[in-house]
Amino acid sequence: MYRDLKNKNIVLTGGSGFLGQQIVEAFKFTSSNIIILDIKKPNNNNAKFYKCDITKENEVKKVSHKIIKNHKKIDVLINNAASDYVPGKNKNDLSLENFKLNIWKKDLNVGLDGAFICTKIFGSIMASRKQGVILNISSDLSIIAPSQDLYKSLNFIKPVTYSVVKQGINGLTKYTAAYWANKNVRCNAIAPGGIFNNQDKKFLKKIKKAIPLKRLAKKNEYNDLILFLCSKSSSYMTGSIVIADGGRTII
Repeated sequence: MYRDLKNKNIVLTGGSGFLGQQIVEAFKFTSSNIIILDIKKPNNNNAKFYKCDITKENEVKKVSHKIIKNHKKIDVLINNAASDYVPGKNKNDLSLENFKLNIWKKDLNVGLDGAFICTKIFGSIMASRKQGVILNISSDLSIIAPSQDLYKSLNFIKPVTYSVVKQGINGLTKYTAAYWANKNVRCNAIAPGGIFNNQDKKFLKKIKKAIPLKRLAKKNEYNDLILFLCSKSSSYMTGSIVIADGGRTII
């Protein structure tokens, strides 16, 4: 399955994070070449790594030249990088009333500017070859607003920037899909729900009530969807925001 991904060069931003590591594992069995762009080196030997701050256009350009020199071509870009706020570890006040402008700018810089820069640079390379796929990682919270009540037991507030960035990713997806359709570069996004990661029991009890399937996604449960959208199996799909959230956004 997905034999067409064999020997394809997959550029993945934010590959050192929780979901990023799962994406690397997904491509492991396709004999693809995973190329991670991140500021932090991943604990994974199944991928090539280029240290890169995707918010700096010149840095991304330099890395793109290195990738072309070393790997000849780019077949797939996965825009996955985003600011990650972990309950219990975040020390900033994330309430809307007190949300600092510098944090707002930083989050949008990573999540939106970074995705735009990578789309512009790597997408242009694929468009010049008239072949390529871009997959953006959005969220179910790009479709609905977060219910802050879910996070009370964690003493946590889902930041406003999360919703803004992920809705922006959806817009970038549709724009890119239409813009490069004549260059045979497809662009889709997935809007995944949360993944089980030994979260607080009170949080799990609450969020399960909000999901028709009564659970969070399992680790690696999005892998096949990601491979599908990066392969020729989805060759007639572009501009789609594929929701995979256990039904959370339908009620």
